[in-house]
Amino acid sequence: MTEADRPDARRANEGPRAAAGNRAALIAAAREIYAERGLDVALSGIARRAGVGQGVLYRHFPNRDALVSAVLEENVRDIEEAAAAEGATLEGLLGVLTWHVAQSDAFTALLRVEWVGEHHTGRAYVEDLGSRVGRALEQHLPPGHRLGTAEDLVLAVAMVSGAAVGPTHEVRERRALAAWRLLGVEVGAVRLFGVRPPHPVG
Repeated sequence: MTEADRPDARRANEGPRAAAGNRAALIAAAREIYAERGLDVALSGIARRAGVGQGVLYRHFPNRDALVSAVLEENVRDIEEAAAAEGATLEGLLGVLTWHVAQSDAFTALLRVEWVGEHHTGRAYVEDLGSRVGRALEQHLPPGHRLGTAEDLVLAVAMVSGAAVGPTHEVRERRALAAWRLLGVEVGAVRLFGVRPPHPVG
């Protein structure tokens, strides 16, 4: 039995009040396990990692795609929150985006519009998530920046996400930063924005 398969302590049963906490725990567990083992993991393992029963998982996420979508939504929301923060800069946002690229295979595939090809979520939904990332970055693109236009920015993000491959998030981050350097683009600190725990994502 691997560490990821070991059952965690069950969360205390608090009835309906526990719903939000259970959902957050399931998303956090999915982020961890997707980063460790990819997207095609048993949902039962995610429920165990979250400390809830499988029935609780299915009440929140009726299938695998619903859970992956929830994790992707958090990736995108984190970038949007970073873009809306006081003093946000393109360099800082690229650091946040690079964190997600390095941590999340699903998010990287989203930026290349590949994820929809392997999952049942509609193309319009996936394209909307990608567009939200583009809009968050575009609003901080300074005049005269070497990327020039929003289209250049979107292409650069896709190129970097394509370069960010490797067996661990450390390797993927190193490759992503190397790609930004080759493009001559300055990137801020690679970090998760916001208050959610800095778990790897998937």
